[in-house]
Amino acid sequence: MKRSMVLGALVILGALSGVVGAQQGGRGGPPAPMVVEVEKLKDNLFVLRGGGGNTAAFITATGVVLVDTKLPGWGKPIIEAVQKLTDKPVTTIINTHTHFDHVSGNVEFPATVDVVTHANTARLMQEANPVTGLQTGPQPNIFKENGNRGLAKRTFTDRMTLGSGNERIELYYFGRAHTSGDAFVVFPFHRVLHTGDTFPNKGVPIMDANNGGSGVAYADTLAKAAALPNIDTVITGHSPLMTMADVKEYSDFNRAFVEAVRAAKKAGQTVDQFTSSWKVPERFKGYAQPMPERLRPNVQVVWDELK
Repeated sequence: MKRSMVLGALVILGALSGVVGAQQGGRGGPPAPMVVEVEKLKDNLFVLRGGGGNTAAFITATGVVLVDTKLPGWGKPIIEAVQKLTDKPVTTIINTHTHFDHVSGNVEFPATVDVVTHANTARLMQEANPVTGLQTGPQPNIFKENGNRGLAKRTFTDRMTLGSGNERIELYYFGRAHTSGDAFVVFPFHRVLHTGDTFPNKGVPIMDANNGGSGVAYADTLAKAAALPNIDTVITGHSPLMTMADVKEYSDFNRAFVEAVRAAKKAGQTVDQFTSSWKVPERFKGYAQPMPERLRPNVQVVWDELK
């Protein structure tokens, strides 16, 4: 049980940092096989796992809509997985946010593919800023390296609808959280929500201030998503399927974390003192206890936001 919780805590860190090892040629061993695992949710809606964030594949009458495209090099494996499901081409990519374990595969798709993001994400994808707590210094920009292929062609600010009828997709923006451009993607006919990394797993998220994220606003943003009606199934950023009750609980978890930081700062503690003493509250069963090096950046983000 303890081992699984630690692995859960590290899943996003591994996804985001794994590309660095690949760029450096690994440690001398053969490259790991790029396997996409396919989970069927409905007749025309699937989750593609492996290689970064969870990808949704929605097969419509005119083509396939993808939500997120994983790490660099995983575009082709996604395409091959989709081709086993349908002979229809990928026509649209929706990116939930800017992080490279969710957008990098974009560059491997034809230039004709429509890419849709929140307006802030469209800008952040061009900037390729470091991820708070994980990276420092200039970052490779996969889009510039590929002639700007895969950047957003259409954006939205608060809400957007794609398609109609049983093939309708609804995009929502509820404010800052993981980044400043987190999109929530709803498939109304199937009563399914994709949260991206605003709900990555049951553990402390990445509060990426370098890309506009907010620790203080995080819980409120999640609470708005949790209030979406008529949803039974939640595709998270990196973990197995969840429910809307889990989204609500995750909002409560992040609110409790911020309030604990607030109380510590008011009591005169330091960031390091709080980081070394904070434990996941017992009421959040199954949540991973983060390692100090993963926790401290979030404490600092919230600390800096509090007045």
